[in-house]
Amino acid sequence: MRKICVVTGTRAEYGLLKPVMDKLQQCPSTELQLIVTGMHLSPEYGLTVRQIETDGFCVNRKVEMLLSSDTVVAITKSMGLGTIGFADAFNELRPDVVVLLGDRYEIFAAATAALVARIPIAHLHGGEITEGAFDEAIRHSITKMSHFHFVANEDYRRRVVQLGEHPDRVFHVGGLGVDAIPWGNLLNKSELESQLGLRFGEKNLLVTFHPVTLEEDSARTQVAELLAALADLHDTCLIFTMPNSDTGSHVISEMIQQYVSQHERAWAFVSLGQQRYLSCMRWVDAVVGNSSSGLAEAPSFRKATINIGDRQRGRLKATSVIDCEASREAIRIALKQIYSAEFQEQLQTVKNPYGEGGASHAIVDILSKISLTGVLKKRFYDLNSRSNQAGSDS
Repeated sequence: MRKICVVTGTRAEYGLLKPVMDKLQQCPSTELQLIVTGMHLSPEYGLTVRQIETDGFCVNRKVEMLLSSDTVVAITKSMGLGTIGFADAFNELRPDVVVLLGDRYEIFAAATAALVARIPIAHLHGGEITEGAFDEAIRHSITKMSHFHFVANEDYRRRVVQLGEHPDRVFHVGGLGVDAIPWGNLLNKSELESQLGLRFGEKNLLVTFHPVTLEEDSARTQVAELLAALADLHDTCLIFTMPNSDTGSHVISEMIQQYVSQHERAWAFVSLGQQRYLSCMRWVDAVVGNSSSGLAEAPSFRKATINIGDRQRGRLKATSVIDCEASREAIRIALKQIYSAEFQEQLQTVKNPYGEGGASHAIVDILSKISLTGVLKKRFYDLNSRSNQAGSDS
């Protein structure tokens, strides 16, 4: 059996990977190996490794790497600790392929260790752009360290090829966010209210704001502007989810907690889990903040998204997404727009640019069958050359 090792470090990433992991477990020709790291192992972020185990997955290795500080020095040191931990884990598990998703620093550490260990890497969701975060550089770096690429859109496929990857190893499968929506397992409104200990209002918003890691000291200012705009909404229920473990995340968490303590129609959660998060998305009016879920999943629910600032700048967006500056006045205008009759009518015909599902099935089907012979020696695919050949054993 082909041993395929999946690495996950955050709650959002796990939600996207879960359909792939389910299918790898079910596939008769593959053996799923699972390495859990980062936020999953931290009580501060909800110790979400427990949810992974509850979902029926065996965690083969745990790589502790997350320091308690959110400074640039701490994040850099976490990457070093992660690289050491992944080196040991890969040496013990000896996988045939490592599956990595996205662009976070935990995943960069895993890619570095796998590259040196001469293990083929399958990278999911490459070719995308997020101009406001250093995730952008990490994502493209992982692309160059990887050997197979599974992308969400044709534009992203062309961008990966532009980076010198051979077209035969770049597969347009669609976005995993669509596959990750457990349509038959979403909670109804009363179940969700009971589990979260809240009551939905006449209007409801799901709010997630992450640090913009390429902007120094911007977190406090931008979140202050967002909270000032939300404070005007006296008839609205606000459900906050806390930020990821990025540089500057602690100040965001502190400001949200203080806001919630002063507003009776606001609640904050360290980790909702996939089912409850997507169930919230089902029942709210809009997703507000700068999370990729507002771009990848919300359009499938035909829900509005207010995308604030530059963190997601460059990503493909549905017509349900309103981009606005991180200023209270711009956010107030966007909040007014989403409730307009014209915009509400527009939502009924929204199409998700990341496809209609099926990505996880395609990924597992390809990974279970594709030849691994000679894949480690890549040849740069030069778009200006007429003599491009397969980049493996030619």
